[in-house]
Parts: sequence; structure tokens; C-alpha cells
Amino acid sequence: MDIVCLDLEGVLVPEIWIAFSQESGIPELKRTTRDEPDYDKLMKWRLGILREHGLGLKEIQETIAKIDPLPGAKEFLDELRSLTQVIIISDTFTQFAKPLMEKLGWPTIFCNSLEVAESGEITGFKMRIENSKYTTVKALQSIGYETIASGDSYNDLAMIKAGKAGFLFKSTDKIKADNPEIPAFENYDELLAAIKANLS
Repeated sequence: MDIVCLDLEGVLVPEIWIAFSQESGIPELKRTTRDEPDYDKLMKWRLGILREHGLGLKEIQETIAKIDPLPGAKEFLDELRSLTQVIIISDTFTQFAKPLMEKLGWPTIFCNSLEVAESGEITGFKMRIENSKYTTVKALQSIGYETIASGDSYNDLAMIKAGKAGFLFKSTDKIKADNPEIPAFENYDELLAAIKANLS
């Protein structure tokens, strides 16, 4: 039995932090997991910047409300879900993901959660499990699933490499150059065809 595991940001929706960086006028917040492999370090740095500028969950959610899925993403996901089981495995947070899941037709998502004070300040974050993408894929394999995965960033590489098939999607030139063995695609038709070719 197959299950497809997809990253969210950069694959199905635009990068939330990049959108918020543009909206807030804080260029440092453009940094993502495409630039920084250490997610814990990246998030602590982001929270420090939010504190510095007095920004909290409300401001980020206002930006997320304006974000639409990437063109063709919902159609791709709908077709994929008609063929096989699909889970989105993301390092984002439930407080960010909900409006985006609604726009994508409520697919299943495994993600993390933010710790938020009554004032709306984001005080911390709780990862669902360490190395969540890889750990989740291995857990799915342990209950009889064969996994096919796709993502765009450093934190997707372990889950992409762990399954029976894996693909980079809209990734950076550096990540593609460093991982030449992973097929890389730029559009949903190519990615869908590659996934279909690997379904049992």
C-alpha cells in the first residue's frame, strides 16, 4: 500500500515567512529551510525578530489569510488524492496551517504547534516529534505503507530519500546540485506523472 507524503510550503502554498517578511517589511524573515538546514535554530531566530518588532500570531495570521495555494496546487492534490492516500508533513504550525488547509480542500496534515501567550506573543514552539518528516515516514513504513515523498528544502531530504521514491519540487539550484540522484521537477504535471509511475 502506498502513501504519498508532501511538504506544504514551497510545494503547495507559498512560503508563509517570505509572505510575512514582505507584508511586515522585515527582510530578515525571508530566511527559510531552503537557506538554513537547522530548523530549531531558524525558529528561535525568527521568534527573536518577532519579539524585537512587537509582532505576534495575529499579524502572521492576517498575512496567511491573504495567501492562496500555488496555481494548480489544489487540482494536483485532488487528482493525487483520487489515486492514493496523501499526507502533508510540514514543519509549520497548526495555528498557521488551518486557513490553507481549507483552501486546499482539507487534506490531512501532520505539523507542529506554537506556544502563544494571552497577549498574542509567540513565546515558543512545540515540535510534534524530533526530525518529524523522516520519523513520520519511518512510522508509516512500520505499519505497512510504502512511501513516496516530495519537498523543496533541506528538511525534506531525509523523507525523500527514505521511501521507495522521492522527488524534489521547485527546489533551489544548490539543493538540486548537492542531490543529483533525486529527480527534480518544476511543474505539477511532471510530479504527478512521476508519482503515478511509482504507485503499486
